Amino acid sequence: MLKRKNTNMIRIPPLSSSTSMAQTNNQELQENQSKDMDEGLALAMETMGKERERKRKKMREEGGLPLCQDPLDLLGRDLMLRVLNNLDARSVARCLVVSRSWNCVASSDLLWTSKCEELWHGKAHLPRLSLVRGVSKLDAYSLSVMDGKRTRIAKDDLCDHVWDFHFTKVAPEYWRNLDPYWKGNGPPMHRYFHQDGSQTADPDDKVWGGHECCYSIVTSMVGGGKIREHYVRINRWLPLAVSRKQDWGWEMSNNFYCYSSVPDAYKEGGTGPLFLVM
Repeated sequence: MLKRKNTNMIRIPPLSSSTSMAQTNNQELQENQSKDMDEGLALAMETMGKERERKRKKMREEGGLPLCQDPLDLLGRDLMLRVLNNLDARSVARCLVVSRSWNCVASSDLLWTSKCEELWHGKAHLPRLSLVRGVSKLDAYSLSVMDGKRTRIAKDDLCDHVWDFHFTKVAPEYWRNLDPYWKGNGPPMHRYFHQDGSQTADPDDKVWGGHECCYSIVTSMVGGGKIREHYVRINRWLPLAVSRKQDWGWEMSNNFYCYSSVPDAYKEGGTGPLFLVM
């Protein structure tokens, strides 16, 4: 038997001629607009290029240099190093972010060696972490600056330095009479801190008396990692407030006596902790 064809299929009427013409016109209009934009952009870039060329030509005629020429390309690496060497460290650090080629020149050890020497000149102590073998001079400079701002003393700081010791003006007169600092009749008294937590003095120290001493570093923190309290205590005596000098030296004091670290920038390998203490 022959199957009957399905006459219920939906038929889509063909587009009218007017609709097809409208779509064609819209497409042509968009193409024309895109073409006009491309031509306008090309014309603008051509105009800008001509203006730049005109300025360069004028500069050459006047004996000048093109405005957009990179000084590093013009001078070369060696001359650029000499120029940067006459700048301060902050200005040289800004040159690091100009470009990759500038970063390569501005981070050179040849440049930052002299910057480190300028920074370290006259300092009481040089941080150990900045003198580790393999550390670049740029990193050594940055680490030195950060460590020089540190006011939290570490055990290595206590043990690496010799400490001048003297009584304050409000100390009892009997103590001050034994102190060469006040009498002016000899070198200052010295104190020494050791890794085992003990403290000693010179054998001929008249104030020391041979008694046993031990020390501890006390640091309390608050929210956000801020230091609330930081001091050094010897035995059960009054705590010593810690402060940092401009020359990176240390000072510890209370109402009756004071400790000052003896300058030792000559020590090979530096002093203090090996890692940055915040």
